Amino acid sequence: MNINWDAKGYKENFSFVHEYGEDVVSLLKSPKGAAVLDLGCGNGALSVKLLEKGYKVIGMDASEAMLEIAKAQYPHMTFLQGDACSFHLKEPLDAIFSNAVFHWIDASMHPHMLCHLAGQLKTGGELVCEFGGNGCAETVHAALERAFAKRGLVYPRVFYFPTIGEYAPLLEEAGFRVEYAVLFDRPTKQKTEDGFKDWVNMFDKAPFEGMDEALKDEIIAEAEAESKEKLYHDGSWYIDYVRIRFRAVKY
Repeated sequence: MNINWDAKGYKENFSFVHEYGEDVVSLLKSPKGAAVLDLGCGNGALSVKLLEKGYKVIGMDASEAMLEIAKAQYPHMTFLQGDACSFHLKEPLDAIFSNAVFHWIDASMHPHMLCHLAGQLKTGGELVCEFGGNGCAETVHAALERAFAKRGLVYPRVFYFPTIGEYAPLLEEAGFRVEYAVLFDRPTKQKTEDGFKDWVNMFDKAPFEGMDEALKDEIIAEAEAESKEKLYHDGSWYIDYVRIRFRAVKY
């Protein structure tokens, strides 16, 4: 996963990530008592929701900082550090659940990752996931890209935001039958007054690595001003999220 999290700031100002994820939980069809992995569990907010539905839950994340919060909040639960492309568990799973994770993983790694996930599931096990879909936060990324270009810089597109048509074949090639897929717009209200800047500083760090802070602030302010007419409404910032959801079953 290509980000170092500000776990405290994420918990305080970006709880919408797991709040929206509660709706994704409803896509799971595994019965109570099923072994479910919450892959990319973050601070554990959705792991506990899965537990409340009667599942045997393991939370897993690559971020040590996030796992520290999860373990402190839910000491009765199991949380492990692991990578989506390489983790191994002793027993096969009934289901893998993942919210707002896959877009952080390089596009080139997805065929391998999906085959790996299939290998961790029982036959008939399900993969339920939501992540950024094609066009997600495009107003923000396009404005930043133009601000970079104006200064002779290249804005790297580090996220993977596929269409259903791009991603469903990857699932099928990995041994899954796609039973549900949807791509939809979800403009997402930010909690803070400086919602645009705070969102960039939380989720879009990679393009600014090694950059002078003054130049970084200048670029973000320029992109913010360009985006305000479209993304600022009724005293709040809304990031133009697009989400993609799948439920797929292992053959």
